[in-house]
Amino acid sequence: MGYHEAVLLDESIAGLSIQPNGIYVDVTFGGGGHSKSILQKLENGKLFAFDQDSDAQQNCVDDTRLVLIAQNFRFIKKFLRLEGIHEVDGILADLGVSSHQFDTVDRGFSIRENGDLDMRMNREQELSAKTVVNDYEYNELSRIFRKFGELNNAYALAKSIVNYREEKVISTTEDLKDAVKEHVPPHKKNKILAQLFQAIRIEVNDEMNALKDMLSQSVDLLKKGGRLSVISYHSLEDRLVKNLIKSGNFEGEIEKDFYGIPKLVLNSINRKPITATQEELDSNPRSRSAKLRVGQKV
Repeated sequence: MGYHEAVLLDESIAGLSIQPNGIYVDVTFGGGGHSKSILQKLENGKLFAFDQDSDAQQNCVDDTRLVLIAQNFRFIKKFLRLEGIHEVDGILADLGVSSHQFDTVDRGFSIRENGDLDMRMNREQELSAKTVVNDYEYNELSRIFRKFGELNNAYALAKSIVNYREEKVISTTEDLKDAVKEHVPPHKKNKILAQLFQAIRIEVNDEMNALKDMLSQSVDLLKKGGRLSVISYHSLEDRLVKNLIKSGNFEGEIEKDFYGIPKLVLNSINRKPITATQEELDSNPRSRSAKLRVGQKV
């Protein structure tokens, strides 16, 4: 399972408080690192794993307790029901892009290498990053750059892309970087490009809506006392997870009953997000922006 080194492995697994005969779900199988650790703690339990990326299928292990479902995690409830599962003891999610996806040049996720402008996590879908940057109107581009990349110069970046593509199709990651270079000062280059690529990737894969779908269904699927353990890598993801655990909704507004008692669906296990130790930061750079939050079904 040399796909990538699992982030916050011990902490996220501990957050699940695994019961040896329980039913668990790893909605982001990837290299299988978290799944492998869960299986080590199971006896007669069962683990269902999801991953829409066909590359991840190669990491599946021969274990009768593991069922790998090649689907987007936004369909978690539907496909668990097809397996006869209506409630589970724990759900784990390690969000974002895997090191393998970043390192595979032709996937177009990385700002470091020149590759096809793709960014599809599911390579069967039609919409790609190339379509977004070449076909989206100026207003659409500026919206996703501002909303999903949290870029202050979203309008300028969108305008430069629209102007550039009038002369040349933007086909590769280098083309995209070339299109926006006048608005990317050298001292902020990596940060701005990372935010730009993130924004396009989120749009291509409909990541925020998929995350909302998965989190909402996860709350329904968890047994009373079941755990939700989620690792996020940027503020947009973390805000959704934080608000859901805090208030039961994505707006973070706590609803109260007639008597003024908060109507909560999850209790927060860790009041502050868990982050990587210095030892992990030194050995695994991907853990730098990782935040783990754990909630328990009320």
